[in-house]
Amino acid sequence: MDIKQIQDLIKFVSKSGVNEVSIEQKEFKITIKTNQAPTYVTASIPAAPVQAPPVQQQIAATTPQVTAESKVPVTPPIDDTSKYITIKSPMIGTFYRSANPEKPFFVNVGDEVKVGQVVCIIEAMKLFNEIESEVSGRIVKVLTDNSSPVEYDQPLFLVEPI
Repeated sequence: MDIKQIQDLIKFVSKSGVNEVSIEQKEFKITIKTNQAPTYVTASIPAAPVQAPPVQQQIAATTPQVTAESKVPVTPPIDDTSKYITIKSPMIGTFYRSANPEKPFFVNVGDEVKVGQVVCIIEAMKLFNEIESEVSGRIVKVLTDNSSPVEYDQPLFLVEPI
């Protein structure tokens, strides 16, 4: 089994929702475990309904009166990321911004990247995979912390195309 087949298997397992898969062949054995918690379903018999005090009246009494003159339109700030391209994780693993702790990060916010330039490393099953940019542009935001686990297709960087 080559690295591409292993990566495809990891992608499949992460999308399927299975917690663990083991494959054993003559030459090797592979076990893939996700960090998804098992789902437990518990049921209980509903108790007899209890008469609750009228909450509606209590809320109405404590709610301040708002007049038409005091209303101010509040618009939430819009974070327009539609003009940016997202570099996503091609696999499950651990995200690293540099080759080792003593070396500088591959890219920082404000850096320009070119197609094929290494932007990070993702460690999967003791293999360190260099992740290359598929776009040219300027790094606007780093979306993942260094040394943190990442999922398949998880956004890693926002890039403003040049």
